[in-house]
Amino acid sequence: MSKKRREIPVFDHPIIETHCHLDYLKDRPLAETLEQSQRVNIERVITIAVSPENLAKVRELSQVAPWVYGTQGIHPHEAETYTDEVEQEIRAHAGDDKIVAVGEIGLDYFYDNADRQVQRDVFRRQLQIACDTDRPVVIHSREADEDTITILQEFEATLKRRGVIHSFTSGPGLARYALDQGWCLGFNGITTFNKAENVRDIVRMAPIEQILLETDAPFLTPVPYRGRENAPFYLPFVAEKIAEVKDLPLDQVLAQTYANSLRTFFPER
Repeated sequence: MSKKRREIPVFDHPIIETHCHLDYLKDRPLAETLEQSQRVNIERVITIAVSPENLAKVRELSQVAPWVYGTQGIHPHEAETYTDEVEQEIRAHAGDDKIVAVGEIGLDYFYDNADRQVQRDVFRRQLQIACDTDRPVVIHSREADEDTITILQEFEATLKRRGVIHSFTSGPGLARYALDQGWCLGFNGITTFNKAENVRDIVRMAPIEQILLETDAPFLTPVPYRGRENAPFYLPFVAEKIAEVKDLPLDQVLAQTYANSLRTFFPER
């Protein structure tokens, strides 16, 4: 007989889901996912753009409920699909009322799905969009710490709003640089994985004032629901783990990460 999984906790304090991919979820209807998320006090959800094919879809999803928002950007895996027309589309919509950031952009040298020089060029072009539109940035960086730092250094003076390096699994060098420069680090279900002590070390290092909560759903489902499709309503498990790792009261973690999310993505809302 299989062991019963623990029920999802419901906290009094609201949580903001800062990174998921609603258009990738398949296990249940979107309305059911959003309803269940509200039941566990997920107050806002940001669904993330990654490719030319889903830029419009993310904009559409951002209209399904007042508390769902989106981004516009091209993931490094898709860097070779970036064109002047795609850039024009991102620029045209980066300032939309329900679009809160440019992203998911960055570098991925782990999979190398796109030429590295192309990735760097596309990363720079999209950082320039963020500068020009005064939007924060959602960054993906994997096995590319040095180049990520080098490129971000180029934009230190012109990128007025920072943003987040999401699903942070990089080393302490990139973490220190990002934190010193005012970036947030995003943590998700990886923090609950048995073999992710390197990520928990970064959680310990990062000030709670610069931590954001995310799921990256449908990926990276936290313990105790690993093996299932991830969803925003599993975010309470991430909050609990952050509190445990940092040895902080859960209420403090919930209140501070909520404030961090507002500061980063919703400064006027």
